Amino acid sequence: MRITPLDIQQKQFPMRLRGFDVDEVYSFLELIREELEELLRENASLKEQLNRADSQLQEYKNMEVTLRETLMTAQQMVEDYKTNARKEAELILKEAELKADTMIKEAQKKVVKIHEDIVDLKGIRRHFKEEIKRLIDSHLKMLEFDKEREGEESGEV
Repeated sequence: MRITPLDIQQKQFPMRLRGFDVDEVYSFLELIREELEELLRENASLKEQLNRADSQLQEYKNMEVTLRETLMTAQQMVEDYKTNARKEAELILKEAELKADTMIKEAQKKVVKIHEDIVDLKGIRRHFKEEIKRLIDSHLKMLEFDKEREGEESGEV
């Protein structure tokens, strides 16, 4: 059973012939009651402070958990961004390599086409030169033939 300050204040002691000094006992009991009241108030205040501290501690623990989760999420996001950036960079690099390969193949085809065109043009030039040469030869022969004819005609007259 807990003793309260009211229990102390209302406590009655039976009187005996050679007992204690009643005023001193009541004075001492009053002092004890006051001390007990102060201790109980202090105890209640400390319990209230403890409850506030516990609730604050729980709040801080919850905040810590939230912060840890947020930090872990942020770290995971950073890792995901890095991974995605690497993949994107690799993809861009591969696309650039494919584009470069395509451009090189097109350039090589153009070189081959230009070379073929050059060969064709050289053949056309050679053929044209031969035709011109034949034409010139043919005209020279016609001129010689005309000259011979003119010489024959002038010798006949």
